Amino acid sequence: MNNILQIKKLDEKAKVPTYGTEYSAGADLYALLDSSLEIKPGETKMISTGLAMAIPTGYVGLIYARSSLGTKKGLAPANKVGVIDSDYRGEVKVCLYNHSEKTQTIEPFERIAQIVFTPYLQVDFNEVNELDETIRGEGGFGSTN
Repeated sequence: MNNILQIKKLDEKAKVPTYGTEYSAGADLYALLDSSLEIKPGETKMISTGLAMAIPTGYVGLIYARSSLGTKKGLAPANKVGVIDSDYRGEVKVCLYNHSEKTQTIEPFERIAQIVFTPYLQVDFNEVNELDETIRGEGGFGSTN
């Protein structure tokens, strides 16, 4: 990836993602709203960004929670991590879920999530009867202390 991503505003008011600092991994996505949006406890709302992206082949856009929204408001993506594939050209939307016990408000152009672009490996699956041995073996959750 040459560090330039083609992005299209689907609405002239949409805000292009921004990085908070020089070394931020995630670029902030902004809510494209005409007015405040309330999200009740246990409720999920789909929020527009007004943007479409041409993510290069071999890369994926992963949408993560913003730590401030999660810790201060209890809001996080409903699907935990959103996946924007490189062949998708529709609007990028963020589905926020309210984990808190009170109604939360999203304001127009508020930063609602962050997107990280990362390479991925697509594989061919080969079914076998046995797998090679490792030191960890079948040790699962918590097995490495």
